[in-house]
Amino acid sequence: MRRPVVAGNWKMHGTRGWIEQWLRDWLPQLDSRAELIVLPPAGYLGLVRAGLDGHAVVVGAQNVHAEPAGAYTGEISAEMVRDLGAQVVLVGHSERRGHFGETDEIVAAKVVAAHRAGLRPVLCVGESLDERRRGDAEQVVLRQVESVVRLAGWERLDRAMIAYEPVWAIGTGETALPADAQHMHATIRGWLGREAPELARRMPILYGGSVKASNAKALFAEPDVDGGLVGGASLDAREFALICNAV
Repeated sequence: MRRPVVAGNWKMHGTRGWIEQWLRDWLPQLDSRAELIVLPPAGYLGLVRAGLDGHAVVVGAQNVHAEPAGAYTGEISAEMVRDLGAQVVLVGHSERRGHFGETDEIVAAKVVAAHRAGLRPVLCVGESLDERRRGDAEQVVLRQVESVVRLAGWERLDRAMIAYEPVWAIGTGETALPADAQHMHATIRGWLGREAPELARRMPILYGGSVKASNAKALFAEPDVDGGLVGGASLDAREFALICNAV
């Protein structure tokens, strides 16, 4: 059985005081059998790791550079976030693809970097509203997965997770219906199963698109939805606890 996973991506939010209060509010409310992951801005990785000491919660990074070191002002390497306590890293988030022009090739290189540093990558894939309306949603998502396999190799996905995030449902309040999420998750797992059956059976596939306490239970009940990558709702400690407990 795949263990459910719930990850909270804070994006570019938080201060020291806010984080300390969030942890005080969130931890006492937890009653979840899921693997829990918190993804703060990189500068606060150490603070969050210290605040979670003694708790079975994983700390992750939101992004890394593909190179281990070099003249890349403002960037952070996979080795650096690992040194700060991260165990997981998001790769290919739709905001990285959209706002920063990350291509499938760049995403694959970051999966390689995560593997090199001993981080577990969470490969984010998803289609835009225009792509969905054209009927290209499955083609786009499978291309994003296949490109990582082709450029990085199956072995780099051995410990990975995939997060399906329909771009049209991120930060918009729109959410794919549970049946829609299940269909795409089953499509991804079906493709993996044809190529790597054992990997397909054990790889968690998370849903990330305006997950809230009000819809989490229905989404997580679908057989191929193994949890959620939660954005805005993870900023509210009580709301995020309810989502974690919905597993």
